[in-house]
Parts: sequence; C-alpha cells; structure tokens
Amino acid sequence: MLRTLAITGGTGFVGGHTLAEARARGYAVRALTRKPQPPREGVEWIEGSLTDSASLARLTQGADAVIHIAGVTNAKNRAAFERGNVLGTAHVRQAARDLPVVHVSSLAAREPQLSIYGASKLLAEHVARGMAGPLAIVRPPAVYGPGDTEFLALFKAVQVGLVPLPAGARAGMICGPDLARALIALAEDLHGPASSAGEIFEIDDGSGGYTQVEIARAIATALGARMASVPMPGPALLIGAAIDTAIARMLGRLPRLSFDRARYLAHPDWTANSAPLRALDIWHPQTSLAQGMAETALWYREAGWIA
Repeated sequence: MLRTLAITGGTGFVGGHTLAEARARGYAVRALTRKPQPPREGVEWIEGSLTDSASLARLTQGADAVIHIAGVTNAKNRAAFERGNVLGTAHVRQAARDLPVVHVSSLAAREPQLSIYGASKLLAEHVARGMAGPLAIVRPPAVYGPGDTEFLALFKAVQVGLVPLPAGARAGMICGPDLARALIALAEDLHGPASSAGEIFEIDDGSGGYTQVEIARAIATALGARMASVPMPGPALLIGAAIDTAIARMLGRLPRLSFDRARYLAHPDWTANSAPLRALDIWHPQTSLAQGMAETALWYREAGWIA
C-alpha cells in the first residue's frame, strides 16, 4: 500500500500542486528543498539538492515511490541544462534504488534538435530508463494554472490588448492540478499493478491542442478583455530573442526569450496525445481550457499579480 511519497521540485509550480494532491489523498510527503520551508502538516522537508547524494538518500529512505519533477527550464548554456536535468536525474536514479519512479520530462524531448532544453530532457529520459524499479515517464506540454509564472506575461499582454503570437503554431495544454493528479495516479499504479511501467506518456487536457490565438482568446475571456493578435514568424522570434538576450546581459539576468526558447516557440506542432494515458483508466483530465484560465485569472488577481 502506498503511504509515503518522495518528491523533488516540491517548492515549484507543478511540484506544489503535486504536494497538495498527495496530502489531499492522505499520503505523507518527503520533499526536497534548497532552503528552509515553513512547517506543513504531513510534509517532511529535506534540505539539499539534486546533486547531493546524502540528501537524496534521506529523501527516499522509507518512501514507497518517487516523483521526480525538479529540473532546469532556463540556463546559460548546455552544461547548465545537463547539470540540472541529466546529472540530477542520475543522482535521483541512484537514490531511488528499486522504488517506483514517475519521471517528469517535457514534450520538448520529442524534438530534441530544436532546443538545448529539449535535448537535455531527452538525455534525462535515457538516464531514467536505467532505474532499477518500475518507471513511467510523463511529457507535459504547456502547463498553466494558479501560481504559475510562465503565463503571467501573456495574461498581461492580453490585458493591454495587443498580443504577439507564434504564427501557425498549435499547442497542447494542461492545468497544473490536472497534471498533479496524473503524477499521483501513476505513482499509485507503479506501486500496484504497474500497468504504466516502461511507458512514455504525453499528457494534455484531452482537447488535442489549440492554436495560439485560441489560447489567447481563452485568457481574454477569463479577464473580460478585448485583444488583437499579431502573428510572429520564426525570424521575428529570433530577432526578439537577440534583443532580449542583449538586455539580459546588461542587466545580469537570464533572457526571458532566449534563442533556445525562440526556436522552441517557432515549432508549429506542440500538440500532445494523451489517449494512451487515459486508456489506462487511472486518470482523466478534469479542467477545460476556459475553466483553467478563469481559475488562473482569479488567482493572479487575488495575488495582486494583475489588476
């Protein structure tokens, strides 16, 4: 019987929803953290990092399954991506021993030639496949929802009323709480019948994907705003990346629109097929795009992130 989950990335957006879902189901949680966290009932915080073998050993000791969410989505170079995603997964693999592991990858791993990030996530999948225990890999598309920071800029652009969008692109979407429910369901399955073991699952809200304009319109409806979209061809995205990279260097920060991310955004097909996961009958999406965007808009407003 599954009683205790070990979670990496529990202080992040997806990890936070996963931790909340685990507690809602009555599981005890051990969660890795780089810095002290406030006490939380049913949660044991383990201070350390993905490359600290001792802290990972403490994290997994006594756990019944591991959900590995932590990783790097934005970095200066290939080495930094591989250190966070590939080397980190190798350390988790060693610490997990023969425990069931749910490994959170990315849909970007499907097209590793497009971005350093995607290539590092595919390498991490190869490393994860060496797990001694049962393993399931999940490739989420764009993840949004209450507490997310990635979609905040798009919400603000929609409020302004003029939204630049990648031309001709379609994307899958998944709300954070729905993704969290899937990760917990897979951990339960791996600890039991293990019907998901050895598989790579794409995941989305069951829609089959949306155009970028449809996503922006869903945000506009949630905000009660009017908007006009401006198609951005691939070369324009690369010009934007060059500008943002130059500004980021002057300010001593990472670019929000890096060349790596621009190449990713310019790809026309980031739709996901969640039918194989849904066919297991252990999880089904509960949140439509309209509902999820409405909940996200409400959360942003209550948090004071948007007006």
